[in-house]
Amino acid sequence: MLENVLMNSVFHVSAVMPTALPFLIRLAAVPDIAVRPDLVGLLVIAAELSSPVDADDERQVLMFGKDSDHPERAWCRDVLAAHAPALRALLDEGPPPGGLIGADDRDCLLRALEPQRGPS
Repeated sequence: MLENVLMNSVFHVSAVMPTALPFLIRLAAVPDIAVRPDLVGLLVIAAELSSPVDADDERQVLMFGKDSDHPERAWCRDVLAAHAPALRALLDEGPPPGGLIGADDRDCLLRALEPQRGPS
């Protein structure tokens, strides 16, 4: 499965994810591709797991590690921000059932379009 290559664990994206993201974004933009919902799901996971970790929050640091120890998160944020127009087009499709993305996932992707760099 693609997820096994792109994820180091349930809480960590792999170093491969930033390289794969542009391709995933382009593929997710293809309206009639059979695995489109799965691709969008991977984009949401990448956006969520690349969010900056609050270094003062012991629980977050324990679960996700410090940002300084996981540069792939910042790389993913940079890629997502660089591909903001394509991601916005996905978001413009609206919520299910007609669209691809539910409200929570939409919010997650919107936050990823303008990443906030946090100290770690």
